[in-house]
Amino acid sequence: MNKTLIVATSRLIKLIANITKMISYPFHWAFANKRFTIPEQAAPLTNRTTPSCIPRIIWQTNFTNRVTLPVYLNYLFNRLMAPSFEYQFMITEARCDFIAEHYPEILPYYERLQIGAAQADLWRLLILHKFGGVYLDIDAHQVWPLERVLGCTRTELYVTTRRGELSNYFIASKPGNPNLKRLIERVVFNIKEGTFHNVFYITGPGVFIELLDPNQVPTVSYRHAVHQGSFTNEHFQYIDKPQGKWNKEQCHTLVIRPEKEDPPVS
Repeated sequence: MNKTLIVATSRLIKLIANITKMISYPFHWAFANKRFTIPEQAAPLTNRTTPSCIPRIIWQTNFTNRVTLPVYLNYLFNRLMAPSFEYQFMITEARCDFIAEHYPEILPYYERLQIGAAQADLWRLLILHKFGGVYLDIDAHQVWPLERVLGCTRTELYVTTRRGELSNYFIASKPGNPNLKRLIERVVFNIKEGTFHNVFYITGPGVFIELLDPNQVPTVSYRHAVHQGSFTNEHFQYIDKPQGKWNKEQCHTLVIRPEKEDPPVS
């Protein structure tokens, strides 16, 4: 891949995305209650017959499927950048149903997480471990065609930030990935222990930074694969959620619900 071309393309995308974001302010001022529906499932726009180690599925989640214009435009753009990929979307209740069906032993720990972002952190690891595919945060968007970023022979791919650290807003993997299993086990351990009080370290990127060595796993810089927040922002993402973003919510809500104490013996 020509990295200079990718960076130039990403800057053009960011410019266009920011223009649509600015237009969205007067749009939602005029149509304050207007929302757009993200589908639970959407078939690929085009078909590819070439086998791929990483299944051609994009997974996303959010507390609601009724979203503002910027979030919906972000979704549409990702569909265009990955036309050969199936799209799957789950809201809060569907995430819980999936874990209850496929990972019942983990459900009690999942249910102790009281902040949606932390639940989504664990869910994304489980859904990819079970089915494989590509996870994208609801505000993340590709800057280069996903098919070209992944190739056909990779079995996993992680994104690195500006600081060169691993993050979890983009994860690509085959099913049954042992690295995902390690991450899942560490998140469950963190919930059991209750030592940390920040989503970042309990379920989020901190777990990736702790367990995975960027020099030992396949990585791609965010500059050449996927950005965040160009089409949307915190205002448009949480316009219908008074608690706000996870970093604000955890200031007044415990991330991990304390275990129920046994009743006293009479």
